[in-house]
Amino acid sequence: MNKFRFLEWEVYRDVKKLVSLVLVITKELPREYRFEPGSQIIRSAFSVALNIAEGSGKTSDKELNRFLEIALGSAYETLAAIDILKENGFVSEEKYKEVYNKIYSICNQLGGFKKKAASRGS
Repeated sequence: MNKFRFLEWEVYRDVKKLVSLVLVITKELPREYRFEPGSQIIRSAFSVALNIAEGSGKTSDKELNRFLEIALGSAYETLAAIDILKENGFVSEEKYKEVYNKIYSICNQLGGFKKKAASRGS
């Protein structure tokens, strides 16, 4: 078994693409919004990746599931922040849709992981 198995997971690779997109979006924010909302969005997107990685190192499916839950919450948080920025004219509809589609796919993948882990744990 690979010690760093998360590096092989498609969901982790997709989250890295999401983080890259979020970094581009926040860099384009007006200077006065880069620190507070920009920093929060970056942290929430990174949290998705970091919780997937941390959960992958746990020995039980129950522990893995807990970190996947946190990753899901962070994905929702990221989308909410981007949605608010879009609503206020700071993110284009095109970029919003790109983020939305990435997060939608990531959440589906995380849901599949959770179901698989839950079925093994029962």
